[in-house]
Parts: sequence; structure tokens; C-alpha cells
Amino acid sequence: MSTPKKPATEQVKQAAADVAEQAKIAASTVAKDAADAARGQADAAKSSMADEVSGVASALRTAADELRSGSPQERTFGQIAEGLADASDAMREKDLGELVRDVTTFARRNPMVFLGGALLIGFAATRFAKASSEPETASLPAPDQYSNMHGDV
Repeated sequence: MSTPKKPATEQVKQAAADVAEQAKIAASTVAKDAADAARGQADAAKSSMADEVSGVASALRTAADELRSGSPQERTFGQIAEGLADASDAMREKDLGELVRDVTTFARRNPMVFLGGALLIGFAATRFAKASSEPETASLPAPDQYSNMHGDV
């Protein structure tokens, strides 16, 4: 005996349900892959930022070492360097969501300190960007023009 055949409409409904399920699985896979890629990019940016902060902390430590021992500037630079080193370590250890929550909480509790820090970071980033760009070559006068300017003719 043969098994009874499903009506054509049932077969079409089943095929449509199968296609919908496959599309749902494919969309879920694509969304997961996109989220993983975004997370990877965020982690790379976070790591790069932690490296930059660590570099600034190191530069501040070097500057503090060059100042007169025990001076207010030396102590201030040393404290800022330690704070930045701690921030760099925190960036490496926490995920992006935790960092955003921590920064938001800090900004709400200490708005003036947050704005001042943001200003300093912006200033430092601008200086870093300018220092990293190609140096402009100053146009020096030709040797014969130089001697004429000083009356050495």
C-alpha cells in the first residue's frame, strides 16, 4: 500500500515554511557574523586606544622624571601618569559595554572633571596628530639671497 499523498496546498505550505525557516537561520547567521565583526573592530579600537593612553602615561612619567624631584609639577605629572596607566589597564580588561557604563557614571558624578579631561585629551590628540603629520619644510632663502639680506655682498 502506498501512503496517502498530501494535497498540493499542504505541500506548498510546507515548502514555504521550510524556506522561511532556512531564511530565518540564514538571517540569524548573518546577524551573528556582523555582530562578531563589529565586536572584533571595537576590541581592536579599544586595544589601540589603551596603547595610546599607555604611551601618554609613559611620556608623562618621563616628563615627571626630568622635573625637579618633589616639585608640584613632578608630583602632578606622576599622579596623572598613574591615573592614565590605570585607565589603560581598565580598557584592556573590560569589555566595551562596561567601559561605556563606567565613563557615563563618572561623567554624571564628576561633570567638570570629565569635561576638563575630555578637553585635555582633545588637546593631546590634536598635538599628537600634528606631530604625526609630515613636517612642513620651511623655505630658506638661497645662499646668495641670505648674504644680500645681511649686507655681505
